[in-house]
Amino acid sequence: MSKINLKALSKAAMEEFVKEQGLPAYRAKQILHWIYEKKAESIENITEFSRELRKRLSDIAYISNLELLKRQASEDGAEKFLFGLEDGESIESVLIPDADRHTLCISSQVGCAMSCGFCLTGGIGFKRNLKAHEIVDQLTAVMKVKSENLEVESSESKIPSHPPLLKGGTGGITNIVFMGMGEPLLNLDEVVEALLRITGFMGFSKRRITLSTCGIAPAISELYRKAPHVNLAVSLNAASDEVRNRLMTVNKKYPIRVLLDACRKIPLSPRDRITFEYVMIDGMNDSLSDAKRLVTLLRGISSKVNLIPFNLFAGSRFKRPSDERVLAFQEILVRGKIYTFIRKSKGQDILAACGQLKAGYK
Repeated sequence: MSKINLKALSKAAMEEFVKEQGLPAYRAKQILHWIYEKKAESIENITEFSRELRKRLSDIAYISNLELLKRQASEDGAEKFLFGLEDGESIESVLIPDADRHTLCISSQVGCAMSCGFCLTGGIGFKRNLKAHEIVDQLTAVMKVKSENLEVESSESKIPSHPPLLKGGTGGITNIVFMGMGEPLLNLDEVVEALLRITGFMGFSKRRITLSTCGIAPAISELYRKAPHVNLAVSLNAASDEVRNRLMTVNKKYPIRVLLDACRKIPLSPRDRITFEYVMIDGMNDSLSDAKRLVTLLRGISSKVNLIPFNLFAGSRFKRPSDERVLAFQEILVRGKIYTFIRKSKGQDILAACGQLKAGYK
């Protein structure tokens, strides 16, 4: 008989487990507290329980943990973590430090089925969905690694000088973005459960969490029905279906009009905005005409735009536009009264920037 992974249990399932063991109901709350707040790595760590109870539970259950396979540090301070899963698969997470925040970019799938032309992850193909606890464990594991200050492998075999983790947030991590490997809305149920655990069990503010989607239109409204109302980022990347079809296969099923209609129906609070991510590719989607069309498309949507100059990787057929081209594009959007920012990608030297995660797959 295989042991039960306590991290795989939802709150309701944990309560049922405790009941089946003939234990008082409050034991479920205690176990969840030790797993998500005290970061217990084994049942033996739950010192609030008697030695006899720990032994009894350890005979039938365990607490899983991600295995750190590799940790790399970029010259700019970003860190990439390669984690091994229980079935031998692997995923990557990225910690991005800034002046006033530490943002953790986490994965929701092993690989990705979307095959976006500008994304290295899509070349892996889809392996499987992550379970809720595997999503949440990326946060727990990075916090553990940082607290223990484990060895770092940098792009030049040197350990760069990193700022200390900030106070506040969860273990010093101030923001979480679902922008790692995979499409979160194609793993909706597990992502929703992960969000409930991160905000409920770990006390992380939903306003500091952003979920990025390539545009699974029907699942957008479903996300807002089921999950805490986190920030939404939509990977748009084109101002016409013709160009978006060439960059993103998802557009053939959910074209721009359908995607933006779904965005307009989101029940945003007055101060909320949808972020539209726009990877700029030289000669593909970076013309002034593209910028003008984008202004028209986003009219009436409470939004902001993140311009992301394409991050190069070996074998890509795309090129990064010039800085002048990016600035001219931004100027047109600003004139159209759209909040527009140019995202400076970190971790490019260790393939940790947007669209570069590959988790060691050849």
